[in-house]
Amino acid sequence: MLTDNPALLDHWYVVAESDDVAPGPLAVRLLGRDLVVWRASSGELVAAPDRCPHREAPLSAGSVSDGCVECPYHGWRFGEDGRCVEIPSSGAGRPVPPAAHLPTVRATERYGLVWLCLGDPVADIPAMPAEDDDAYRRINSGVDVWSTSVTRMTDNFLDISHFPYVHIGTFGIAQNTDVPTIEMEPLDDDFIGYEYEVEVRNEQGAVASGLDGAVITRRMSTGFHLPFTVRSTIHYETGLDHLILLCSTPIDDVTAYFTFVIWRNDDFSVPGEEVIVFDRAIGAEDKTMLEKVRGVLPLEQRATVSVQSDRPSVEWRRRFAALLG
Repeated sequence: MLTDNPALLDHWYVVAESDDVAPGPLAVRLLGRDLVVWRASSGELVAAPDRCPHREAPLSAGSVSDGCVECPYHGWRFGEDGRCVEIPSSGAGRPVPPAAHLPTVRATERYGLVWLCLGDPVADIPAMPAEDDDAYRRINSGVDVWSTSVTRMTDNFLDISHFPYVHIGTFGIAQNTDVPTIEMEPLDDDFIGYEYEVEVRNEQGAVASGLDGAVITRRMSTGFHLPFTVRSTIHYETGLDHLILLCSTPIDDVTAYFTFVIWRNDDFSVPGEEVIVFDRAIGAEDKTMLEKVRGVLPLEQRATVSVQSDRPSVEWRRRFAALLG
């Protein structure tokens, strides 16, 4: 199984939005492992296996008070760093067995998202400089579950040749099927990708684009950060930037969390929920298509046929296969 590969343990993945853990406990699943996330009294995240070491009840079915998650079965309480701080049946003064403490995993927050790493991170979470630029606002979209593999999601998000087909209901133009030659290059320190221009339908996306034309041109870049993060940047002729971070997380081999985050240098006058309606509709089209395709995308290049328009996915698959070893 893909998600059994130990190389995947050493990367950061999005499992929720920060607001989903307030204070918790929140049940999540990452790489086939059930985890619980809650907030310590300091407000910092704590993440651990969703299993009480006493009789294996799910801690996520319990409650959080004073920064401690309480097991719903026998009331054992666990605090910061997963330490067991109370065993009610033992009374006061008796020592806590060392095996009662929870083995925590790394957890952090960035871009309004909860990121977990099950191992030792080999790379940082990719940088989005707009996060620290007052000219931009961030708009979060919520976390959804897709019944498909993260490999197929990453392949899809790097691809533009499906636009005239999958996205005909939103921005795709049926006649624009030809894809110019794609050249892959470093876009910055974190993303490998390509730059391009594309004509799109604008009837439904006028709020997002700020333009009134029925057809407009987007100047774009799309790139990947291993293992499964994709960034697309959209620049409009008005000077408006619409930056999208697409985060796909393997729940298991054929199920994934998906969220996208938007940064825009607009005048902030349009409510964020209105801005992302169009992007949500685009994502729904991708989800509908991908959930029809079974299994994990083969990493062996000869297992599927690729053409020049597939160069971004071919390069991602090559680098991803090397990461897996």
